[in-house]
Amino acid sequence: MDAFRHRALRLAVPVAAFACSVALLSGCSDSGSSGDRQESTTQAAAAAAAVNSDLQDDYKKVIKEVLPSVVQIQASSDLGSGVVYDDKGHIVTNAHVVGDEKTFRVTTANSENTLTAKLVYAYPEQDLAVIKLDKVPDGLEAATFGDSSKVEVGQIVLAMGSPLGLSSSVTQGIVSATGRTVTEGRAGGGTGATIANMVQTSAAINPGNSGGALVDLDGQVIGIPTLAATDPNLGDSAAPGIGFAIPSSMVKTVADQIIENGKVTDSGRAALGITGRTVVDDSFRPAGVAVVDVKSGGAADKAGIEAGDIITKLGDTGITTITSLSEALASESPGDKVTVTYTRDGAGKTADVTLGEQ
Repeated sequence: MDAFRHRALRLAVPVAAFACSVALLSGCSDSGSSGDRQESTTQAAAAAAAVNSDLQDDYKKVIKEVLPSVVQIQASSDLGSGVVYDDKGHIVTNAHVVGDEKTFRVTTANSENTLTAKLVYAYPEQDLAVIKLDKVPDGLEAATFGDSSKVEVGQIVLAMGSPLGLSSSVTQGIVSATGRTVTEGRAGGGTGATIANMVQTSAAINPGNSGGALVDLDGQVIGIPTLAATDPNLGDSAAPGIGFAIPSSMVKTVADQIIENGKVTDSGRAALGITGRTVVDDSFRPAGVAVVDVKSGGAADKAGIEAGDIITKLGDTGITTITSLSEALASESPGDKVTVTYTRDGAGKTADVTLGEQ
């Protein structure tokens, strides 16, 4: 995951606004005495100090409550973070953190002792995984996962994890946007998953933060930091202040199934039931998705779509690449009915498809 940075600017606005209101109350002119102006300045400074102190206390309280539940995960060739999910030693993290590994070394925030853990199940389609400690140490507490549907743009958030191997690190930012659909690259160990409803944040996240915690000021985990945006105009280097976290509600849905069943039994992810690849036109521009294989009994098969067909639209959304098809499906749900536009032997066709589940 690429690194990105942010600036903590939030306090500048309320402090300035308060100072202006004080100035307005005293006339906002030079007609008052120097003593009045000095008193107003003193009051504004005191108010600013109080705001700073209250927010700092909030940060300290949240960090004290949540950071002990954020761990460092070391695989044979990779390092990331995880969040303690329950009192039985289950830890949720990203699938790209665990990779193909089955055993891991885990370090908690309040101990330098290394613990061992085993993989329960990895679900690359949502870039989530659960591992379990072989022995649960005394005092290990699970984090509280919040309702990510209530997350609002502008909320202050803290990112906790092990960026660049620096365990128990905390950075601060805001929720920049919600409802983002993002496709991971496969370079650098990504799963290539297309993930819907992600939380965009400005909190600084670096390699090693993956699988950690994005936390609100109520001390609730609202997301799992997963990837940072890259800027192709800068040689695919990190785009400062743009990172994404898998929403906590999805994390809970997947983790609960893994813990109960040992796998994901209900993904909630729509699927056509095909294997496809991007095709290009005569100008070498992406022009659709060629169906390579059709799952027997799947959604596409039932609708009459065959291998060799080229999909160009899903509903009203134009399809030019396999990624655009994945992103279009991410906005749908299993059981939804959509019209698929495709070509067969150069002739345009449509099919009404009831989407299946991935």
